[in-house]
Amino acid sequence: MKILPLHPADNASPDALRAFLAQCREAARRAGRPQLVSISLAVEALDPLAVLESIFESTEPHFYAERPSTETAIAGAEVALRCEAAGPERFATVQRWVTETLEHTIAVGDVDAPFGGPHFFAGFGFADDAEPGQPFGPASVFVPRWQVSLAGATTTAVANLVVGPDEAIDPLTERVWRAHGKFRRFDYAAPSPAGATVRSRSRSARQSTEVGDYRAAVAKALTRIEAGGLNKIVLARARDVEADQPFHPLEMLNGLRQRFPDCYAFSFTNGRGPSFIGATPERLVRVSQGVLETEALAGSAARGQTATEDAALGAALARSEKDLREQRQVLDDIVARLSALGLKPTFPAQPQVRRLANVQHLQTPIRAELPTQVRLLDVVAAMHPTPAVGGNPRPVAVPLIRELEGFPRGLYAGALGWMNARGGGEFFVGIRSALVEGPHARVYAGAGIVAGSTPEKEYAETDLKFRAMLDAFGLT
Repeated sequence: MKILPLHPADNASPDALRAFLAQCREAARRAGRPQLVSISLAVEALDPLAVLESIFESTEPHFYAERPSTETAIAGAEVALRCEAAGPERFATVQRWVTETLEHTIAVGDVDAPFGGPHFFAGFGFADDAEPGQPFGPASVFVPRWQVSLAGATTTAVANLVVGPDEAIDPLTERVWRAHGKFRRFDYAAPSPAGATVRSRSRSARQSTEVGDYRAAVAKALTRIEAGGLNKIVLARARDVEADQPFHPLEMLNGLRQRFPDCYAFSFTNGRGPSFIGATPERLVRVSQGVLETEALAGSAARGQTATEDAALGAALARSEKDLREQRQVLDDIVARLSALGLKPTFPAQPQVRRLANVQHLQTPIRAELPTQVRLLDVVAAMHPTPAVGGNPRPVAVPLIRELEGFPRGLYAGALGWMNARGGGEFFVGIRSALVEGPHARVYAGAGIVAGSTPEKEYAETDLKFRAMLDAFGLT
């Protein structure tokens, strides 16, 4: 990526913008191919979700991720550039596309600000290939036309555009200048171009249908575990819900971020109608300034009604032989995968209890220095799917999941996140989630099955996760 020593705020006028874009067109002519042009600008404080909600269009791709507890959020919408891939090499294909795109990128403005510069928003499905009729492909990545992010007290707006060798500069200048004015003083009251409105959260479910027989699936999995060769398999339930009025996915997302501030609230859509939304507690991997962070998350217990009951449930979880064994399997698998990439992961000797709004988990944080030759997507490809959402051994567990669950996962338990131009980024696991379109939602919840599991207990655990999601969606 080429960073020019120019700043849009220093000489903010349509003529200056037109002259800059003309320079970009000349660079495209010299290179013989279009250039991605990225303009970053620090702006007044904005709520990225409110911005996205104000201009939401179901026919335009968008990505949103937020962790309220860390005061970070990022939103991007519309497409400047896009890449889709499938098959076992999908992560490598996307990485090559990202690398090639950055080789032909020109960036100006507050590029070094938090979330400054171009970002690549990605959704990787659970499986390498998609089944017919699935709304999302195995890998979908895009650079948005606009992006708004929040990091503490800093809000950064980014405009991305493609300038070709024969680009008409005047209409391009007008479009970028309008966007510049909008994000410097954003009007939340402005109507969505598609006329989308925020609907009341008060709704009820007219119909709720279970997909498959979860207890039977767990029983079959336990038989396979007892026979040997399989230590763990993660099985999910899917429930199809039809409401009495259409869902607004971003309204639902607001309910999730309020209820689960310690989780990643996220929304991803490819512009074809359905939205995949959720509030996941599980980070897959984060890379910042050459340091990798990930975690082993497994084992679950309910929250208590009182402080005493809550502490007792957490203490029982921390002593549970079954849950400790499940958590250790996840930890050992992640460490082995990172070590195979040449990393030297470090982690505490004992897991900690992580308390969320509705459930408690065992968690072990993991850190490692990332060698320059290992890229973020190399790590994602090596780790996905972790035993926390797939099983162990992976070659045995993962093919069995589709057979036992009875439905395609799509983006459920997939890897979603973003990458920047500096090699950093963050991916999380798409659990505690739902696929939403109109008044229809397919809600997902899963649990790890190991020796000692019982069909009734795992059914109750997934029920707990379902209830939390439906409450956040305003379903009564």
